[in-house]
Amino acid sequence: MKLPRREFLYLSAAASAVIATPRLATADSYASRPVRLIVGFPAGYATDIVARVIARSLSERLAQQVFVENHPGAATNIAAEEVVKAVPDGYTLLAMTVTNAVNATLYNNLKFNIVHDLAPVVATFQSPNVLVVTLTLPVKTVPEFIAYAKANPGKINYASAGYGTAPNMNAELFKMMAGVDLVHVPYSGSLLPDLLSGQVQCSFVPIPLAIANIRAGKLRALAVTSATRSDALPDVPAVTESVPGFEASIWHGIGAPKKTPVAIINTLNHQINSVLADPKVKERFADVGGTPLGGSPADFQKLITDEIAKWGKVVRIANINPE
Repeated sequence: MKLPRREFLYLSAAASAVIATPRLATADSYASRPVRLIVGFPAGYATDIVARVIARSLSERLAQQVFVENHPGAATNIAAEEVVKAVPDGYTLLAMTVTNAVNATLYNNLKFNIVHDLAPVVATFQSPNVLVVTLTLPVKTVPEFIAYAKANPGKINYASAGYGTAPNMNAELFKMMAGVDLVHVPYSGSLLPDLLSGQVQCSFVPIPLAIANIRAGKLRALAVTSATRSDALPDVPAVTESVPGFEASIWHGIGAPKKTPVAIINTLNHQINSVLADPKVKERFADVGGTPLGGSPADFQKLITDEIAKWGKVVRIANINPE
C-alpha cells in the first residue's frame, strides 16, 4: 500500500527520532560497556588505593572493565563536578571520601551540592588516620607532642593534601581539642617526600599511605584517630587516650549522578556489597589498616549527612577559609 506523502514524511521523522534517541540504561542492560570510576586524588593516595581494590573485583562481577581515572585538583571538587554533570546512566561514578562532606561547608562557590546532586551508592571502606612525626622531632607520645607544641607555638608544621582533606581537618580538630598551635602546609602533590625528609614535622595521614614507612621505621607513629586502636597498628594508641573525645575516621564510598535509575543504583549496591564481603578484599583492606563498610544507599546517605554536620562545625570554629 502506498502511503500519502505527508504521512510517509511523518513516519520517517518519527523513526529517525527513535534511532537518534539514546537508549536509557536499565538494570537488565547494565553494564554493557566499560565503567569509569573518577578519583579526586593522585594515584597512590588512600582514595585511589581503595578505588582500585573495588574496581578490580567489580570488573569481574559486572563482566565489564571498571577504569579508575585520577582527576585531582581543587580538593576533589573537579572530580565531583565532572560526575555531577555526567550522563546519569551508571557508567560514570565518583570515588567519594570524607573530603566531599567537608567541602560542602568549606567552599561557598561550589557549582554542585553533594546531597542534592549525587546519588549515594554504597559506603566501601573506613580507616583511621595516624598522627606521624619525623624521626628528628623529639617526641614519642601524644602528651610529649602536645607539651613540645605548647613550648614551641607556631614552630611545628603539619602537612596535608590540601584544605578540606582529612589530614587538614584532623589536625584542625586536634589543635582545637589539645590547645596547640600548628602551622598548616598544604600540598597539591605527595606530601610524603617532605615529611620523610623533615621539611615538615608531622601529619595526620591515612594509614594506607603511611603504614609501609611506619613499619620500615622511617616515620614515628604517635596515635591513630579512631575511637579505639587499629588492628593494623596494635601498639599505637588512639589519640583519645590522651585527648578525650577525639575521633576522626576516614571513610570512602561510591556515588553516581543524581538521576541515575534506582534499578542501576541497586545493582551497583548489590555487586559492591558482594565485593566487600570477599575474604580477599577484606584481607587487602586489613593490610592497609582499614575495614569494609557496605550497607544500603540510605545508610551511606546518613553517613554523608552526619559528616557534613560534624566537619561543618570544625570549619566554622577554626575559621578555615581556603578561598
